[in-house]
Amino acid sequence: MCGVSRLRPSDVALPSIGADLDLGRESLTWVVTAYALAFGGLMILGGRIADTLGRRTGFLLGLAVFTAASLAAGFAPNGAVLLAARVAQGAAAALLSPAALALVTVTFHGPERNRALGVWAAIGGTGAAAGVLVGGLLTAGPGWAWIFFANVPIGVVVLVVAASVIPSEPRTASPARPDLPGALAATAGTAALILGVTRAGDVGWASPWTFSSTACAVLCYALFVLVERRAGDPLVPLALLTRRPVISGAFVMLVASGLLIPLFFLGSLYMQHTLGFGSLRTGLAFLPVAVAVTVGAHVGGLLVGRLGTRAVGAGGLVIAAAGALWLSRLPGDGGGMSDVVPGLALGAAGLGPAFVAATTTAMSHVRHDEAGITSGVVNTFHELGGALGVALVSAIAAAGLAGGVDGGGVGGYTDAFLACAGTAVVAALVTSVLVPAGRPPASDGPRHVH
Repeated sequence: MCGVSRLRPSDVALPSIGADLDLGRESLTWVVTAYALAFGGLMILGGRIADTLGRRTGFLLGLAVFTAASLAAGFAPNGAVLLAARVAQGAAAALLSPAALALVTVTFHGPERNRALGVWAAIGGTGAAAGVLVGGLLTAGPGWAWIFFANVPIGVVVLVVAASVIPSEPRTASPARPDLPGALAATAGTAALILGVTRAGDVGWASPWTFSSTACAVLCYALFVLVERRAGDPLVPLALLTRRPVISGAFVMLVASGLLIPLFFLGSLYMQHTLGFGSLRTGLAFLPVAVAVTVGAHVGGLLVGRLGTRAVGAGGLVIAAAGALWLSRLPGDGGGMSDVVPGLALGAAGLGPAFVAATTTAMSHVRHDEAGITSGVVNTFHELGGALGVALVSAIAAAGLAGGVDGGGVGGYTDAFLACAGTAVVAALVTSVLVPAGRPPASDGPRHVH
């Protein structure tokens, strides 16, 4: 199984892309990995840029570059151009995503912010599920290039509307000097870690490639800490990373992403490889899953203000464990859609509130001038969780398949789903202790630092 960081519309179209551009399996893997490396590696820097230049500027700039890169990817005549466009897409998304979450955090307050973060989580979770559907529809219809072309009109419309709706931010301080050494160390460390866990699904966890990538990540992060301690204006204030709300929110985000993306990944493979579904039918099967994660996130946004982030996060993970446990009992003959879709929907419905709890916990306790960098940290853990989760379940499922469990290979999937269920239970217990008790604060910290 090929390790990927998360399911996107382009993942479903990989066979068609390979056939049209004459790309082998290794090159197709890089179509996914190139985006993941740029997106995850540059997220913290993107958040810092949003705080320095302004969240509105960061959002509009990231959206413009992402739209242009999508157009270039759709017109790509060969693999080299496509890979370059994917890197540009990832870099733009690394600026766009933290700025967008920071805008949500500083624009809304109290219960409205909880509901807004619920919508944010619903969009993210629904996008992951809908990506399979969109990829199947477009690949089976006008072709894989339209997976990228579809971003262009949407990007242009959002760009025009956002430019007129989002107010300009007043300058309250002189722009900080960029912490280039810290940015390089953080970017290199995160990219090396994502690359290591992503490729581990192909080359093995004990391979020299995985070991060297992980060792490089550790060294870069150690260098990052040293640089930040001495920097006059650090990329990430180290005190921010010691705050309990930020740590616990990042933990819940890591686990929720490490469960949701692997559940979608395994479910998609199961439908196509075991049940023999095509990309279009697989996409349609994910419709109830997309609805479930949307409803779960909206309900989570409503409950956070009443029950608190600890209860919502832990409860959502318990529901996700039940969904994964359902999937771990797939029949040995492969079963049918009714055996897999309810489990995926139940797991997604639980992870929607977990995402709300993660973002609310981390973002409700920071000043407005820290919103961008905190968003970058949380989104980095989102990418790390997806990459690590898919790599781990790929290794577990591959081991089960190699052992010939159940004779038909279903045992590889059930072993991986059972591991997801156990992880969700343990994470729920940790969340019930680590996440601060009580409801998120109704008021924010200082709006701006003058």
